[in-house]
Amino acid sequence: METVLKLPSRRDIIALGAAFGLQRAVADAQSPSARTAVRVASAPDEDILATLWAIQSGIFQKHGLDVDLRLSNSGSAVAAGVIGHAIDIGKSSLFSLIAAHLRSIPFELVAAAAVYDSNIPTVGLLVKTGSAIRTAADLNDKTISVQALNDQYAVAVKAWADQRGGDSSTLHFLELPNSAAAQAIDAGRVDAAATTNPILSEALAAGKVQLIGHPFDGIGRFFIQAAYFCTSDYARDNRDTVERFARAIEESSAYVNAHHAQTATVLSNFTKVPLDVISHMTRTELTAKLDPAGIQPVIDAAFKYKSIDRTFDAKEMIAPFMLYSP
Repeated sequence: METVLKLPSRRDIIALGAAFGLQRAVADAQSPSARTAVRVASAPDEDILATLWAIQSGIFQKHGLDVDLRLSNSGSAVAAGVIGHAIDIGKSSLFSLIAAHLRSIPFELVAAAAVYDSNIPTVGLLVKTGSAIRTAADLNDKTISVQALNDQYAVAVKAWADQRGGDSSTLHFLELPNSAAAQAIDAGRVDAAATTNPILSEALAAGKVQLIGHPFDGIGRFFIQAAYFCTSDYARDNRDTVERFARAIEESSAYVNAHHAQTATVLSNFTKVPLDVISHMTRTELTAKLDPAGIQPVIDAAFKYKSIDRTFDAKEMIAPFMLYSP
């Protein structure tokens, strides 16, 4: 029997061309020379894990990005790098970004990093093991360490104390890095400290401090606690890059939230907190979704406790094209 050669139809040719084009686009995105370079900076906090995992897993590469993550000592150092154009996108606590907004520093939020959920608290108020301080009222006239005076931790402690029978007007605050908080309590330099994971869990594991409460509950039961940001100029001139970054962070966040065990080593390597501590601690919920309703409680608490001189609509902080993305 004679074999009849069947030629591809026009539709087949178009489909094949589209498939080839898609494969070529994927290959181009995977080529280092074709990817967009993005410099990102963060302090060694758990909420940077979506970036860490997106680098290691290839999620950024899939989105056509070549991300260089740099470690900074504090959120203020990250902000200085962004405003000085040494960093493209920074990650910082929401509170410091609120303060920057009111000082007319041209930052815009482009993705959330993490949310606080009172059902899975990751911020704790510590005192010395065996201390007589057990309640909010016991903190009256005491000295508490926070990462920065009038920061998110200080405001949260004040709100938490007032809501539970304490008097925030009597509290004294000392600025210390997270990593020094437990030592300061043990040495008697402070009576208590507000700190977060993974440092919180590492301090508790050492046994010299104990937990008396979760101060972020004072701000609200659910809110955005940290976010990624860049300058207004960078957001305007690099919209496509910013949108791809946010989509990659959302994809990575979803994976990390569902795979704590698989991502613990990456976090340990970056923060230098022992893997065993991270494996047993309560993990922060990561997300890239910028919901203004998740930002407003922090703004309102900051205004109530006079860390800022006016309140405002949270939408003002968000890059306009990210209000409904990713």
